[in-house]
Amino acid sequence: MTKRMDRTKQPQLIITFPTTTAAMAMEAACGAEWGRLIPIPREISGSCGLAWCAEPQWEDALLRVMEKNNIQYQEKRILLLY
Repeated sequence: MTKRMDRTKQPQLIITFPTTTAAMAMEAACGAEWGRLIPIPREISGSCGLAWCAEPQWEDALLRVMEKNNIQYQEKRILLLY
């Protein structure tokens, strides 16, 4: 019999983008170091359908990367996610 692993939700920084191009530019600028692209969580409506998910402590660094690379974002917020 397999044990069920209990997972707990953790706070995650979610950044949404106005276009898929902006989301892909974020992935190119950050790689896998500071997060990953995910389908937009259902708690958020709108945007291009993709969001950047990262640890909340990386927010300032990610905002600098977006500014340096002229990446426009739509919204940023902290959500509890698995």
